[in-house]
Amino acid sequence: MQAARVLVVAAVFLCGSGFVQGAEDYPLSLTMDANLTAGPTTVSSVVTIQVERLMSKSGLTRVSNELKFGGYTRFLNALRPLPVVGSVEVNGRKVDLRYANEQRSEAGRRLVLVSDQPLVFLSSDPDKNRTGYQLTIVELNFDAKGSVSGTMAGAARVKPSPDGSVVLDDYSGAPIKLTPRVTKP
Repeated sequence: MQAARVLVVAAVFLCGSGFVQGAEDYPLSLTMDANLTAGPTTVSSVVTIQVERLMSKSGLTRVSNELKFGGYTRFLNALRPLPVVGSVEVNGRKVDLRYANEQRSEAGRRLVLVSDQPLVFLSSDPDKNRTGYQLTIVELNFDAKGSVSGTMAGAARVKPSPDGSVVLDDYSGAPIKLTPRVTKP
């Protein structure tokens, strides 16, 4: 009987710990090199990413449902009043993050960050309309050893895919590649 109680307590503890999984990783501060190559041109800069915490489960459910059932505009309207969870900065321009969602696997973790404002418009077409590209999206992938790489869309919009996940529509047509910043001695 005592052993059964210990197992029940252990099971409750393990199930409950999944709710705060990843909390030990925040706040998170990263400085990364950002590179975009379009034809013969390469643009390079430094990106600073600050994540204070992940968004609440209720906030995540709200914005996901709005995108799935209401579309991009309703997603934006649900995203904008959410509390700030971090920021992304490039060349002195900074946007607040309102969406921070992490998925863990045996291989590591994937962190998706979204701001309700565009950070940069990069396009080889000077006549391209900027209307509707109102988000900045960062996707970071951490391997099991903690190494990180990722991509960023400085001006983007999203739409739901048939399977219910998010499909990125990037203004520039190519994502900005993010790699860890290497400092030279």
